[in-house]
Amino acid sequence: MTKDILQMTVPTPFDVGDVHLYLLKGDVLTLVDGGVKTKEAWDILKEQLKKNHIEPKDIEQIVLTHHHPDHIGLLEQFDPKYGIVGDQQIQKWLRREEEYFLRYEDFFKNLYYQSGVPKEFESSLSTLRGPLKYVARGELSGVLKEGDTLPGHEAWKVIETAGHAQSHLSFFRERDGAFLSGDHILPHISSNPLLEPPLNAGEERPRPLLQYRENLKKCMELSIKTVLPGHGEIFTHPQKLVESRLLKQEKRAMRVKEMLKKGPQTAFQICVQLFPMHYEKEFELTMSETIGQLDYLESERLISSEYKENHLYYYEKEKEQSQ
Repeated sequence: MTKDILQMTVPTPFDVGDVHLYLLKGDVLTLVDGGVKTKEAWDILKEQLKKNHIEPKDIEQIVLTHHHPDHIGLLEQFDPKYGIVGDQQIQKWLRREEEYFLRYEDFFKNLYYQSGVPKEFESSLSTLRGPLKYVARGELSGVLKEGDTLPGHEAWKVIETAGHAQSHLSFFRERDGAFLSGDHILPHISSNPLLEPPLNAGEERPRPLLQYRENLKKCMELSIKTVLPGHGEIFTHPQKLVESRLLKQEKRAMRVKEMLKKGPQTAFQICVQLFPMHYEKEFELTMSETIGQLDYLESERLISSEYKENHLYYYEKEKEQSQ
């Protein structure tokens, strides 16, 4: 950690635990990420700022890594004169765009039906908006894209790292190899590449595991020396960790391929076998992971799929070759 970066840590009500925010000193006093919308988080953040002789009104700009509730919750507590910047998709969450949320729910209803999910799991669709109580309302003042530099911090370059979230950005400073990773690279757990609808109606759905893998590989090409993550300990030289994460994903995908030797199966049938102890309690996470593995196998041309009675079934590649 250098003198111009301060780490702040606040609790969350989520299983992931505490979340880190980072204060960047420079031409503009910038807060990276906004914690979660709880009184406890706000009180603890104010206390940490005060210890560093900073008041909330001193924050001039907020930069967001992604739209998840533990990263954008406290934005309403600030009035940054240079505004709030991040990926364009965050706007939909800060504005509470009803059209997007309806399409979001529709997307999962159709995806789960296509994936052979039994009706008793449809109740999970009613919880999609639950985390919004931890999310601030607001407005982006500017949009960040790949290759941009952070306003007021010209040494920090924007790296698009979609996968865990479609809105995910990370920030890299070449001169010392510092990398503000958000939830893209975490030291203690592998980030979940989460399913989301496409940004615009009618577009093909994103393949988050494939995006995540490509963006991990992209980070391998950077000279990253120190990772400042959204959760867990600050760590150095992430290359070996990234390699092990990629390998673990490939091994899990091969397990899925073996399951398909039994015959054609839906994503839900695979999910039950892949996560027998967790799929009921962590349904959205386990379905995202399962469909991600199937996306990977299809992209590698190791399996194929086709619709039968309105459900999508996956097969060993040999079926396609024999036809």
